[in-house]
Amino acid sequence: MTAHDVHGVDGVHGADRADRAAFGTLADGERVDRYVLDNGRLRAAVLTYGATLQRLETAGGTNVVLGLDTLDDYVHRSRYFGAVVGRYGNRIARGRFTLDGREYRLAANDGAHGLHGGVRGFDKRVWRVEAAGPAELLLSLVSPDGEEGYPGELRAAVRYVLDGDALRLEYRATTDAPTVVNLTNHSYFNLAGSGDVRGHVVTMDADRYLPVDEGKIPTGELAPVAGTPFDFTAPARVDARLGGRYDHCYVLRGRVTVTDPATGRSMEVTTTEPGVQFYTGHMLDGVATPYGPFAGLCLETQRFPDAPNRPEFPSAVLRPGAEHVSVTTYRFSQATPAIGCSK
Repeated sequence: MTAHDVHGVDGVHGADRADRAAFGTLADGERVDRYVLDNGRLRAAVLTYGATLQRLETAGGTNVVLGLDTLDDYVHRSRYFGAVVGRYGNRIARGRFTLDGREYRLAANDGAHGLHGGVRGFDKRVWRVEAAGPAELLLSLVSPDGEEGYPGELRAAVRYVLDGDALRLEYRATTDAPTVVNLTNHSYFNLAGSGDVRGHVVTMDADRYLPVDEGKIPTGELAPVAGTPFDFTAPARVDARLGGRYDHCYVLRGRVTVTDPATGRSMEVTTTEPGVQFYTGHMLDGVATPYGPFAGLCLETQRFPDAPNRPEFPSAVLRPGAEHVSVTTYRFSQATPAIGCSK
């Protein structure tokens, strides 16, 4: 992906120029900018810090993602709110994996395990803006060989595109040595714009999920959802089972749809990835962060967690000469609210 792939770039004049403003400065003096994209149907604010989706306003102006007001909050109070996570999203068991006969040891930042790329993953890096237009933004990042223990210099890019009532995220990455990669966005969605998501209704075209151990590491089984609390093949409220507490990867066959009956607002998620981590935000802490439990839910499209240690899972290995390509689309629609529902 190159800069000319985006219509309109920084430095052009008039309506083709992106809306950019300074958002803050990190302790080391690095500047963070905020870009606002608008196509007349959707309006998105994206930060260069973590390539973070800070706001996403649907038709009517309702913001449907959890965001923070200041850079200091993102540095100290974020739980990956809206960030692009990598080099490997989700968990890698014991913070290590073996590739081509060599073991690599990663930062263990989730107990004994590696999570979302380590202590200073892509969510904590300032991404470079390659091109920006009124409804598209292309950001890039270079992760040096050995960063957080991962092999190879990885060149990553993510493009945000507003297309009608849809937000599309396009991820690409190349490497100069064999490595593993799993890029995803960690937005927390709340289609009502406030309150919590326990009343949201989820439908997921996934007939299998990945059971996990007490450390949230997959056991290796791809278990059927039929007859279990993990079955969302038919529409079900988030809190219909298990008290709404989900943090599991599903094996996708098609789309995921989330609806807020109180507002009639729906989001349809489609992806090229084989899995989606469904997390209902039940572990959010209203003291450590501005948001409490169930303030938003995540649908992190991705390769399976711990895939580098599970050869039976879809491969997350990237080799020189190949390109990691992933696309996820979030499409919004509005219907008449259900009778008797309120926010």
